[in-house]
Amino acid sequence: MSQKITTEEFKNKVFDYEKNSEWKFAGDIPCIVDFYADWCGPCKMVSPILDQISTEYAGKLNVYKVNTDEEQELAGAFGIQSIPSILFVPKTGDPRMSMGALPKAQILKAMKDVMAVE
Repeated sequence: MSQKITTEEFKNKVFDYEKNSEWKFAGDIPCIVDFYADWCGPCKMVSPILDQISTEYAGKLNVYKVNTDEEQELAGAFGIQSIPSILFVPKTGDPRMSMGALPKAQILKAMKDVMAVE
């Protein structure tokens, strides 16, 4: 299952944007960060897909969920203006943000292309 995280947990597990100006991934394995809100219809379509991916790829990647209503500072730090926004974070290299409700095939392609997870 995907894991809901707070701003503090994000800083520890993904990236501490207050300490580092250059991207420096804090995790051990690649991750997907889903920026969502409870009231967002498209977010509700993506959520079960990300839960499936989290289960299918357990040990290869983590899936984190950030509620933009509750974590406004974090959403602001990443310039989140529309949701869902999905951040694909490789172990090394720069992350890539995708906006909108992506179908599973597109998420799997981004995992392969951006994160080298397949």
